[in-house]
Amino acid sequence: MAGHGVASGRAADSPYPAGTIALQAPLFARAGLDLSGCFAGTLNLAFPGGEWRLRQPSWHVALLRWTDRHPPESFSFWPCQLRWRGAGSVVSGWIYWPHPETKQRHVQPPDRLEVLAPWIEGIAGVDHLELGVDGSRCRLVQPARLRARLLEFLKFRVLAAQGEFFASFNGPAGMARLRAWLGSQGWAEALDLSDSDLVLVLEQARALYTD
Repeated sequence: MAGHGVASGRAADSPYPAGTIALQAPLFARAGLDLSGCFAGTLNLAFPGGEWRLRQPSWHVALLRWTDRHPPESFSFWPCQLRWRGAGSVVSGWIYWPHPETKQRHVQPPDRLEVLAPWIEGIAGVDHLELGVDGSRCRLVQPARLRARLLEFLKFRVLAAQGEFFASFNGPAGMARLRAWLGSQGWAEALDLSDSDLVLVLEQARALYTD
């Protein structure tokens, strides 16, 4: 997918003519991550209906002050590989993750993933691209499917307990208790849902299954 054009500096209205990656890369190098073999721009991959759950990065740079235009940002990186039809060999790169909680501008949609890799000639014309990641640290989930499965899982429990079912999950610590309960029930896949997704499912269960 086409990106904002800010990472590479190609956008006409970009406040960073050289591109954000060119400004950040020397600072990442000081932290030990050498990106000199990568193009100074991101490859933007879209996974419609999906969201990425990323943990245990290979590199993490906390609160990096790379510009005076906004507060410092945190970044994490995971190694990845790209393969497509007609490629002579697998291309190695990095998942580039500016942490959304510290990013104030040009935030990516939740189904988008940015990758740093060497320049790939003709990549826009590739019709089938494979992304290789460490599945224990980088997982693609489908929140809509998980919400539907969790709603079905809760059905008979809510029907049996009615309003009492929700009592334990109220208040500030409610989501933590719900996550602990789901884990104890062997339903760990629901833990990939965000707190807002869990609240939505509880509201749907209350509306559908209580008198």
